[in-house]
Amino acid sequence: MDRKPLDQIVSSNFYRTEQDAQQALVAVYDALQYQSTPNVSWSPFLTISDILSDDCYAGGADANDGLDENEINQFKIPATNQIVQSLWAKNYVGIYRANLLLEKIEDIEADQEFKDRVIAECKFLRAYFNFELVRFFENIPLLTATIKGPSEYQQFQNTPEEVYNQIATDLVESIDFLPTSLPVNQYGRVTKWAAEGLLGRVYLFYNGIYGKDLQVNGATVGRQDVLSYLEDVILNSEHELLPDYSMIFRLQSEFSSESVFEISHGDSPAWWDWNYVRGAEGNLGAQMQGPRVTGSDNWDRGWSFGTVSHSLFLDMENDPRLSSTILFEDELDGTLVKGYQHTGYYSKKYSSDAEHWGKDGQFEHNRTCNFRVLRYSDILLMAAELESPNAQDYLDAVRGRVGLPSVPATKENILKERRLEFALEGQRYFDLLRQGLDVAEAALTQQGLRGPNYDGDQVVYDVTFDVNTKGFLPIPQTEIDLSNGAFIQNDGY
Repeated sequence: MDRKPLDQIVSSNFYRTEQDAQQALVAVYDALQYQSTPNVSWSPFLTISDILSDDCYAGGADANDGLDENEINQFKIPATNQIVQSLWAKNYVGIYRANLLLEKIEDIEADQEFKDRVIAECKFLRAYFNFELVRFFENIPLLTATIKGPSEYQQFQNTPEEVYNQIATDLVESIDFLPTSLPVNQYGRVTKWAAEGLLGRVYLFYNGIYGKDLQVNGATVGRQDVLSYLEDVILNSEHELLPDYSMIFRLQSEFSSESVFEISHGDSPAWWDWNYVRGAEGNLGAQMQGPRVTGSDNWDRGWSFGTVSHSLFLDMENDPRLSSTILFEDELDGTLVKGYQHTGYYSKKYSSDAEHWGKDGQFEHNRTCNFRVLRYSDILLMAAELESPNAQDYLDAVRGRVGLPSVPATKENILKERRLEFALEGQRYFDLLRQGLDVAEAALTQQGLRGPNYDGDQVVYDVTFDVNTKGFLPIPQTEIDLSNGAFIQNDGY
């Protein structure tokens, strides 16, 4: 009765071989694709980040359909908001899996080179999940090991400084053990260049919010150090700008030379189960943001969340990237059903277009559109913002790709370029926050703005940014309750 079960795979008998480690690593990567939490809510990072920004409204079929999204859009977010809970939970799933494999890897029968790469990938992924959490919530518990039993159930929030320094440490320690290139059958795994690029994004946000440098194993990682990592990507990787901006988000451009890191989505295995949406491999964000069109050969029944704002259109009106960024109502064939907060604008980068329809399964679950997390143009603009001696060349390269003339490489111009280059890619909100609450409030508070195709009362489009929250989401009430008094709610909630 006390013998270990030999006919079942459990944690005590699984982590033994290199194949076991590969499967466990796939499970860590799998959490990158999670855009929902079972029985809670759909919460694609892209869609929620854009709704928080001035790029998008909540949208949906009606006010009830997108209730949680609209609370986020209006900055009237209760701690019981289900999207908030989902964003928290799905990232801690990834952290747990990364921590578990890091604890098990040394006992696995494999050569040291294999182990070193697995460790580096787990550290990168743990950093990625922690970065998403701390950007959204600020005050989170930092878990660098799995919880071993009841005595560890009560965790406490760490300071943002502790979390960011751990993120930086994970990224720096991973860099030398990650590959510089990938064979086709490993596309989607992380490289050295992805780690160096993500470190740049982490530094710019942390330094912008808190005015501090990062600390890694007792050493300061400051502006010049981070710039050196970004210059390494520029000088030594094979990444480059695609010549045609309009091709970046096409199916044929997945894992292109411009893509430093992207999250894979697809239609294999074909998925049907509405009771477990998280099991699907498709891009739920693209499904959510597509227009509600039927009877079309080019668009198929999106859900019209994240309707694009007229303020973004005005900022891009004379920019060559406009036609590749915003999908206009009059471009649609078939029958359009106008949803809540209809503006006449949708995302063209992530949408329900025919090119990304899955070949099988429930079409909503199988959107074959990868999420471009980090593009080479971002590397160039981050390096320029960090005052590279080549800042003017880097800014000129991004603008020249779309036929725009040179402008001085000032911080103001570089940030304006980011607004146009990365519109509807989930970056705008965080770029605003790191410029200061006055800048964020000025951009995010919008009253009385109307475009020509808006449908509905003005009041449903008016947004007032709540500076008391500093731009962070509330700690989920479920987590506060479970913490037994250990968690303190964020300011403003």
